[in-house]
Amino acid sequence: MVNELYPYIVEFEEEAESPGLETHRKRKRSGNNDSIERGAAQEADSHTGLEPGSDPGQCSVPSKKEKDASTKKESLGHWSQGLKISMQDPKMQVYKDEQVVVIKDKYPKARHHWLVLPWASISSLKAVTREHLELLKHMHTVGEKMITDFAGSSKLRFRLGYHAIPSMSHVHLHVISQDFDSPCLKNKKHWNSFNTEYFIESQAVIEMVQTAGRVSVRDGMPELLKLPLRCHECQQLLPSIPQLKEHLRRHWPK
Repeated sequence: MVNELYPYIVEFEEEAESPGLETHRKRKRSGNNDSIERGAAQEADSHTGLEPGSDPGQCSVPSKKEKDASTKKESLGHWSQGLKISMQDPKMQVYKDEQVVVIKDKYPKARHHWLVLPWASISSLKAVTREHLELLKHMHTVGEKMITDFAGSSKLRFRLGYHAIPSMSHVHLHVISQDFDSPCLKNKKHWNSFNTEYFIESQAVIEMVQTAGRVSVRDGMPELLKLPLRCHECQQLLPSIPQLKEHLRRHWPK
């Protein structure tokens, strides 16, 4: 049996402090968990498509995040429910009133990145109806208030909108500055989720609900996340995220 575990013979014999049964158990455990670890890594990478993992500064402490995510899974059934925890945490709250609460995005994709969430339980844009129209307008107004109160002196441009297919459950309005100066912006999915039609303007959502009573999301949205990296200011194509970030500096307000 030992010789069949070919990828790990040398590694575990070097690391094991004592021979015999314990060493054999370690080899067997590692071999059996190989596919599980790959699956977990893929799941983490999939999660970080809209909610990133570790990086210097704000995006560090991956081990803690993984533990937190695991705890959330156990208590709420899935990491996508995480917003429901954050919006109830006074330490996360930047603003609140009877209808909404504002929190800082835990992994901001720009210098300023807030989420406006209704207290009412609305799972996604698909669940929005005409009865939510005034709430959507209020969320937009609060988003604009955040810009005025916290970035009023800034020359940065802002957008307010929703992801067509959000990774996190519970409707939330993104209020995000257009500098995209953040270590948490790490891959093509992050960029394209805010700079293609995947990002639906808040006013467009309000108009859809006002006229049709619902929000229409066209087919093929996930494919937009795979598009080439293109500067949102001058439309230049860039081959990688590091090069895109370097390019974006020339567009920052002086």
